[in-house]
Amino acid sequence: MKRLVRIFTYIAVGLLATILLVTAIVVLRPAYTPPISSAPGHVSVASLEKIKLGGVDQYILIRGRSVSNPVVLFLHGGPGMPMMYLAHKFQRPLEEAFTVVQWDRRGAGKSYDPSLPADIRVSQEISDTRDLVNLLRKRFHQQRIYLVGHSYGSYLGMLVIKRYPRLFKAYVGIGQMACSNSQSRAIQDRWIRQQAIASNNAEALNEVNSERPYDREQWLFQFGGELHGATSFIPLILIGLGAPEYTFTDAMNVRKGVTFTHKHMKYDVIRGALMDSVKSVGIPVYFFTGRYDETDPYQCTVRYFELIHAPRKALIWFDHSAHFPFLEEPSGFASELEKIAR
Repeated sequence: MKRLVRIFTYIAVGLLATILLVTAIVVLRPAYTPPISSAPGHVSVASLEKIKLGGVDQYILIRGRSVSNPVVLFLHGGPGMPMMYLAHKFQRPLEEAFTVVQWDRRGAGKSYDPSLPADIRVSQEISDTRDLVNLLRKRFHQQRIYLVGHSYGSYLGMLVIKRYPRLFKAYVGIGQMACSNSQSRAIQDRWIRQQAIASNNAEALNEVNSERPYDREQWLFQFGGELHGATSFIPLILIGLGAPEYTFTDAMNVRKGVTFTHKHMKYDVIRGALMDSVKSVGIPVYFFTGRYDETDPYQCTVRYFELIHAPRKALIWFDHSAHFPFLEEPSGFASELEKIAR
């Protein structure tokens, strides 16, 4: 009996030691980005860097098999929801054809700093974007680059290309923002009500029918309007925790950055809906739209596509995605982006 107790004690101690070791590795692991082998006759790049934009330290991730490939800069959503911590899950195929740049803007992800002033503005983000684009153009000896915006990043992206079209070859909007907040919320409420009735979900129906503010995002996730293949944000958290470019502290700062930017962002460039203010642009535009996207409702994107004037435009559907087609259909996403470059 004593021998059995000793065995179980050793097992328990071993399990505890393993848990502590794994926890220490996760918590103390430094941030890095894996190296990339160069294409024959070319030079690759795999760099995680802190740079200053507008006087504020901000982080960029640059990866690609050849520095002579076209540069594509991603603008994340939120406004403080970084894409860098998801990049390892979807962008490896893109690194074959592009030099891919992920950027945690001021207050977001790795660029979150509790000492940042609360004065954060869309106009400043436009200036930061311009400065980063010029830095990339100079570094990689390219006259123009590609710009991709997701969710709020598509709002910022349209304002940037309207103001600085000569810096870009083309623009891609993912989950393209278009309608006003009130228009989007009305569409979401109708959809949540439909889904609640169809699934006999009394809690959702009570919330959407009440006149009190409620958490729409909870139900957008629950009914597949944010991630079509999931019912919560947990997959995004798990993907983010596996990002080599993020320390444990960086991962914990993601939510803080989202809260900070939502609370303090000042929309000081246009008033109202994007489609009412930016009706024409001077470069090709492409809208990548998830068939089930209700976060930035696809109905608004379609309306905006029909309205916008551009030298070339295309609306590209992702039939198995909601708001994150680059995560839910990464191969198709990479293929469509390469088609645009060709």
